[in-house]
Amino acid sequence: MSRVVRQPAGRRFRLAGVCLAVAPFVLAGCVTQGEFRKLEERVIDSHRAGEGGPDPFERIAALSTEVEALQAEQRRLQGELEVARKTADDALAEARKARETLAAQSAAAGAAAAAAVEGRDTPEPIVPDEDDTSSAEVVAYQEALAAWRSEDHKACVDLFRKFLQTYPSSVYADDGAYWMADCHFKQGDYRVAVLRFNDVVRVYPNGNKAADALYRQGESLLKLGPGFFDAARTVFKQVLEDYPDSDRAREAKERLEAIGTG
Repeated sequence: MSRVVRQPAGRRFRLAGVCLAVAPFVLAGCVTQGEFRKLEERVIDSHRAGEGGPDPFERIAALSTEVEALQAEQRRLQGELEVARKTADDALAEARKARETLAAQSAAAGAAAAAAVEGRDTPEPIVPDEDDTSSAEVVAYQEALAAWRSEDHKACVDLFRKFLQTYPSSVYADDGAYWMADCHFKQGDYRVAVLRFNDVVRVYPNGNKAADALYRQGESLLKLGPGFFDAARTVFKQVLEDYPDSDRAREAKERLEAIGTG
């Protein structure tokens, strides 16, 4: 007859504890006391080996510090960029203001010079031959010139235009064309004045009014504003090249010095 060996209650409890303690390390069932000792040694060895490696919390703290440093650097660079952008905007505004001031000064200088020139412009007196004093050509010319003298600009333009159409080969034709252009200028029709003064130079390049007309064309361009200064410079340079010995050549040089090289 077999005997049943009863285990003390405490012993049974310790074995159950072993089963519970090693449950995470085994697939199923309980382990023996020897196997438990071996497993315990392995866990201890693993823990000791881990102690020599880097602490993950320390690494996380280090990375966090690096991120904060990078963010601070980014904020500093952003501030420098904003300062640089503001400085560039201020410089651009100053440059624009300087250009506008220079253009206004040049325009004012051109207007003053033009006014001075206008004050010196007077028609050359015509002394017709005795046989021509009653000719219709001379009468028509003198009538148009009278309108110019009286500042009747509309009548001046109309009468000189009619004169040129009627007597295109007249010895007074270049003078008539010049004074008609001058009337357009005095009316403020500067664009038309540019064309009419150009007609004098183009049709009568060797006439006594060619140099005057070319110079006044440049003055008309100045009246149109800074956008036409380059064209005016070209005209004044042409006065120097084509009519270097004329009085207008000296005035053209002064105008170029006043408005600058552009």
